[in-house]
Amino acid sequence: MISFIALIFFAFGLIIGSFLNVVIIRYHTERSFGGRSACMSCQNTLSWHELIPLFSFVALGGRCKTCQVKISFQYPLVELITGIIFAFLFLKFQNIFFFYTFSFVTIYAYYAVIFSLLIVISTYDLKHKIIPDTLSLIFGLLAFVGLFIFDRSGLHLHLLSLWDFLAGPLLALPFAAIWFLSRGTWMGLGDAKLALGLGWLLGFSQALSGVVLAFWSGAVIGLVLIAFTKKYGMKSEIPFAPFLVLGATIAFLFELHLFPGL
Repeated sequence: MISFIALIFFAFGLIIGSFLNVVIIRYHTERSFGGRSACMSCQNTLSWHELIPLFSFVALGGRCKTCQVKISFQYPLVELITGIIFAFLFLKFQNIFFFYTFSFVTIYAYYAVIFSLLIVISTYDLKHKIIPDTLSLIFGLLAFVGLFIFDRSGLHLHLLSLWDFLAGPLLALPFAAIWFLSRGTWMGLGDAKLALGLGWLLGFSQALSGVVLAFWSGAVIGLVLIAFTKKYGMKSEIPFAPFLVLGATIAFLFELHLFPGL
């Protein structure tokens, strides 16, 4: 039963992931987020069977049906990642799914929006090497508002401590310091803005655990790219937001506390 419901949420995530791709591609362009989708190469309007999340990419062999140009792997990956996260969000809050419907809908909708924003931010940074200030601001505001409503395990109105408020600034401060001292050559200010919201979203302990995972994964993948690809070298710029989001997502979904005393 639980597996079947998780599969439904996975399918829902695939659909949302398809929309997130539209947002990522059209953000900061003159195109609206509505309207029919078309091939980026030949501009042919896509039919319904070419728009089925994930499955259309596989059925078409990763190529446009009309012009045979390769379709970016961004499309299926964003859809798949969104589907997986949406399924795990259900599994995380399944204990309130059957008994507290309103609470589940509220908390699930909140975190679905939060992680959808993080997927857009990280993918956009990966493509353009910049984190949009507008998206970081929206994410930060949502994370801050969530302090008053959620306790990362469910819908729970509670009194906040000073530590809850300081979690965001304390996490962002080292990133801002690196940006300032390196004059933006080692890290962008956008990473500090993103870390601010992550601190409020996860709390200091989980957020710090996510940052540690981000640096570990970033170091490993960076070394692999340098060793096995010609595109990257020791001085190549590698966006850090995807690693921050990866670490934060794992820390949140699996209740990771590498520093339990904090």
